[in-house]
Amino acid sequence: MYMKYTAAAIPDILVFEPRVFGDERGYFFESFRKDILQEHVGKVDFVQDNQSKSGYGVLRGLHFQKPPFTQSKLVRVIAGAVLDVAVDIREGSPWYGRHVAVKLDSERNNMLWIPQGFSHGFIVLSEEAIFSYKCDNYYAPEYDAGIKWNDPDIGIDWGIPEEDIQVSDKDASLPFLKEAYHFSYDDFRQEKVYPRNGGK
Repeated sequence: MYMKYTAAAIPDILVFEPRVFGDERGYFFESFRKDILQEHVGKVDFVQDNQSKSGYGVLRGLHFQKPPFTQSKLVRVIAGAVLDVAVDIREGSPWYGRHVAVKLDSERNNMLWIPQGFSHGFIVLSEEAIFSYKCDNYYAPEYDAGIKWNDPDIGIDWGIPEEDIQVSDKDASLPFLKEAYHFSYDDFRQEKVYPRNGGK
């Protein structure tokens, strides 16, 4: 198997880790397999790839896009290490308001699958990090939204001292979860958003 996967505490969130083939010349691995992703998720069509570079303590998030530009993401780290976080903001979900936090790094080359209906963010744990992600919808700034990174009702441990955390003015002004936009669990259940075998 060239790509193994595990389900997170919120089972809609998946962690993928490729098999790395290395020797004295370097290494090779498959960083994306559409067939494996669709085997475990359902129909997904990525349309945009994004990449960012950030220094230690930079926190980007917690972001999402509102319909009709809701996004799923497959995220990974090309260099360095981050703590990646996804928060379930689907009202009616058994995991509403809960989050998953996974360390992603360029040693393991692991990836996190974040479905539509979740808010997403990450913080850089290394001196710097290059972060890459695939999206199944285009960036639409007028539909951009988010949740404040330090919402006490969510209670995320970002893994570094709070005084080291660097947040943009935009992210610092995001609302807490209880005031933010919410998705409907009925509309954003996994099997409805990602149909299998072409069906709904």
